[in-house]
Amino acid sequence: MLGTSGLEVSALGLGCMGMSYHRSTTMERDAAVALIRKAVDLGVTFFDTAQVYGPFTNEQLLGDAVAPIRDQVVIATKFGEADASGERLLSSRPELIKQTTDASLARLGVETIDLLYQHRVDPDVPIEEVAGAVKDLIEEGKVQYFGLCEASGQTIRRAHAVQPVAAVQSEYSLWWRRPEQEVLPVCEELGIGFVPYSPLGRGFLTGAIDQNTRFDSGDNRNSLPRFTVEARKANQALVELLRAIGEQKGATPAQLVLAWLLVQRPWIVPIPGTTKLDRLQENLRAAAIQLTRHDLAELDRAVSQIHILGDRYPTEVEQMTNR
Repeated sequence: MLGTSGLEVSALGLGCMGMSYHRSTTMERDAAVALIRKAVDLGVTFFDTAQVYGPFTNEQLLGDAVAPIRDQVVIATKFGEADASGERLLSSRPELIKQTTDASLARLGVETIDLLYQHRVDPDVPIEEVAGAVKDLIEEGKVQYFGLCEASGQTIRRAHAVQPVAAVQSEYSLWWRRPEQEVLPVCEELGIGFVPYSPLGRGFLTGAIDQNTRFDSGDNRNSLPRFTVEARKANQALVELLRAIGEQKGATPAQLVLAWLLVQRPWIVPIPGTTKLDRLQENLRAAAIQLTRHDLAELDRAVSQIHILGDRYPTEVEQMTNR
């Protein structure tokens, strides 16, 4: 259960962004459709996309993939980072929210969007107006639940007072734990679910990336400080630690990281992304891994002694978070 809103999803969701956007290798459409449908066969019910992914192509892909099985899935998408034409635009003007949501409904091929997030907080539009616009969409039956991404605790409270927030999506993993300081306590207090994106550190925490990895020109990791060659070399210490502890539990580094997230709170639902069936199957097996209090204490102690090199985003992008 994602908090107390009544929104029920699988223990792990699937982030669909990398199938067609922001990654070195995007998928052929038929292969992506097959992977999404296979995820449903394996028990995944929660699928994440956004207007800006593409833009628009990722929503269309997900809509096509789940069309025959719509009643078996929960679809989450996001507004606020693209205008109606697909141009990048940070704007959550109420009229644009409603216009682009209608377009998302058409691309997804659904009558109702299960969970609609504001992708990033717009400093020029009061959050109360954003929540009010989504409240109107909920009353019209176009949306079921309201979510926020990378919002501060204060912003979550203000939005929740106008329209209950069902879920907050922010980056959270063993190498990015800022939500523990403010956001997770607010979510717990208000009964809001939490959805970690990039729970595997954009692939780094799986052990599949090292200082010799080369990303395609369109891969956004080329611009992230934590993915410079120097940072990747230094941060291998964390991967080696995860590999060593994982071996003791019969788990891969990816499974260990996801299992750690799942045990933090019962209302946390990570959404790892992948383009590979074997990785999907590997990730889903994390839900069966049992970590004891001793395991968690030992993991926290060991990780705390490792210095992670590099910020997660460039300064101008980081300024768009925790607003």
